[in-house]
Amino acid sequence: TSLDDAMEDSIDQSLITTTNKSSKNKENKVPKTPDILLLNTCTIRDHAEQKVYDALGPYTALKRAGRPLAIVVAGCVAQQEGEALLRRFPEVDLVLGPQYIPWLGDLLIEVGKGSQLAMTESMIWSEGGGSVLSGDGRANSAGWNSSRDKDGDWMVPIKRGHSIREDEIDTQMGQSERHCTYCVVPSVRGVEQSRSMEAILQECLQLAATGYKEVTLLGQNIDAYGRDMTPRRTFADLLHYLNDNLPNNTISRIRYVTSHPRYFSDRVIDAVADLAKVCECFHVPFQAGDDQVLRDMRRGYTYDSYMNIIRKIRAKAPDASICGDVIVGFPGETEEAFQRTLDLMEEVKFDNLNTFAYSPRPNTEAANWENQVPPDVQSDRLQRVQALAAKHALERSERYVGRVVDVLVEDRNPKNRNEVMGRTRQGRQVFFEGDVDELKGEEVMVEIVEARTWSLVGKIATS
Repeated sequence: TSLDDAMEDSIDQSLITTTNKSSKNKENKVPKTPDILLLNTCTIRDHAEQKVYDALGPYTALKRAGRPLAIVVAGCVAQQEGEALLRRFPEVDLVLGPQYIPWLGDLLIEVGKGSQLAMTESMIWSEGGGSVLSGDGRANSAGWNSSRDKDGDWMVPIKRGHSIREDEIDTQMGQSERHCTYCVVPSVRGVEQSRSMEAILQECLQLAATGYKEVTLLGQNIDAYGRDMTPRRTFADLLHYLNDNLPNNTISRIRYVTSHPRYFSDRVIDAVADLAKVCECFHVPFQAGDDQVLRDMRRGYTYDSYMNIIRKIRAKAPDASICGDVIVGFPGETEEAFQRTLDLMEEVKFDNLNTFAYSPRPNTEAANWENQVPPDVQSDRLQRVQALAAKHALERSERYVGRVVDVLVEDRNPKNRNEVMGRTRQGRQVFFEGDVDELKGEEVMVEIVEARTWSLVGKIATS
């Protein structure tokens, strides 16, 4: 899903930052004239990909003019284009697929020696044991090899965003072999590989030691966690393991994304409902409401089977938030089929819904179909789902008014310096008056006095 890929890019950016820090053993300020330009990229939509090419132009011109500058393109566009990117922009020194990011420091040393590298071949991760590269090792890896343990960088605590509150931890690398017909991700993220529960726990503990209170576990299809392991594990096993082994007064909130309805497990619902550290929040993309469109997407479920999941969540965790993703204007989507999407939204009433118009992507089946939906129809449908999503979000916010809720304070309200900003366990943003220096990183009981579409307003509870 698009949200997954945005978060994967966030993880990639965090790893890039910490990899460079650990390679130098210190954090350097960015010079006015950089020695290295690094573009971390996303390819989930064509617009994002085109922005990469636009951004490269001025820097390649500088390099042609004689400016000493190493240019690195990392992430999913890099993986998708590979050596073709070097042919299009010969000034680029390093094309870096997502799975090679922990070795960025080593690869920059090779660039400094004059190498031009496209590191995009498939890789098999091994916790604590380096990696195994597939392929014949020709121009793609240019004879480069590293014996360094990737966990040496992987386990560096990721510094991102609100350093007291929350961070993201990858539970899996790569993507399932089962491809949706619209999704470019499987061709750019590599094979699906689960990290060990012990390694994930150690990363949580390292983050806790530096002040983090909340983590988000990230997987392209997190319900598939552990099925590639021996003995097999499940994502519910991981939630129980972390909940039971994280000491009190360390990580107090565990979130995760993203569930795939085809693989969704009742045991995960039970874990969210029963485990103290796991937040009551589900992100279950549905993408479309019409069964034929879902078949064309190759999603592996129906309107009714998706709603069965929602009913189970409501029964076991009635106060949980439910979020989703939807794509409008998929090839062949009729007005009648689109209406089924609106019907599903009305039945669920999502707390938050990520909305997207279908965008043809390279190396995907649907991009080659002749029954593409015109852009003006896509735009109209996108506006309609966004309006309905906002209506439902406000309704879901209104249920909090008059209640006292637990809020983990993240930072100052950027629009009002007298207020702080935090989130409920269900992920709703809350603003209330308070001293950010005193409250940042603390869990505060807050009485909700006003509901907004995407946020809440409250005051510190007096009792």
